[in-house]
Amino acid sequence: MSVRVPAMSVLPPVRRDRVIAQLPQCFRKEAAVHTKEDFNNKVKTACQEQRTGTVGFKISKVIVVGDLAVGKTCLINRFCKDAFDKNYKATIGVDFEMERFEVLGVPFSLQLWDTAGQERFKCIASTYYRGAQVVIIVFDVTDVASLGHVRQWLEDALKENDPTAVQLFLVGTKKDLSSPAQYSQIEQDALKIAQEITAEYWALSSLTGENVNEFFFRVASLAFETNVLAELEKSGTRQIGEVVRISSTSNNLHNASKKKQPSCCQ
Repeated sequence: MSVRVPAMSVLPPVRRDRVIAQLPQCFRKEAAVHTKEDFNNKVKTACQEQRTGTVGFKISKVIVVGDLAVGKTCLINRFCKDAFDKNYKATIGVDFEMERFEVLGVPFSLQLWDTAGQERFKCIASTYYRGAQVVIIVFDVTDVASLGHVRQWLEDALKENDPTAVQLFLVGTKKDLSSPAQYSQIEQDALKIAQEITAEYWALSSLTGENVNEFFFRVASLAFETNVLAELEKSGTRQIGEVVRISSTSNNLHNASKKKQPSCCQ
């Protein structure tokens, strides 16, 4: 699900390092739901013709779930703030960051929700699961138990969402702490689970930054493509400028009608 932003609201400009001109590639093809190497041709044409409807004014919700201390907050902070805090503090309830991208020339926003992994905060966090377009399930590649809890986290997230409308990612963190032999073993198990739950698998390190940007660019691109295709399914998809004009006209008419009403009706 996407959150619609009023056309006249002021959104921050897109940073130069958040511009996506080509579809970022997957981490491993055997664990990718989408193995294509480029954006859908319909999407590319729609962007070239500026016929992406309201996509540029929407915010796609991404929830990040997983066990306590697997590195959810560090992952988000590495991407959004390019920072890594060694002084770990457990997330209480939920927190979120907003990231702006430009995909194929069209602005696009992700709202990254960082949820608590502690059992006592689970009820609080789960209330924020609803309306997610992307679910990222995080586990620690040095902790086999955290991988074993993936299905439970998925079940919790899908209770609040339509399983057919959510894109899933399985992400192994702390890759820098795992030896090649250890990582090879847990990757086999992770790949199997990813295939079973139809999720795209990634492994990365928030400490070193390995694969972090690539991963979030991939998430943004696939979410963007999904949104554009959904817009194209609607009859008479409009140009971006038309969406702004129609929204502005609608607001003006609404304000004018309010002024014409007698004071007793206001």
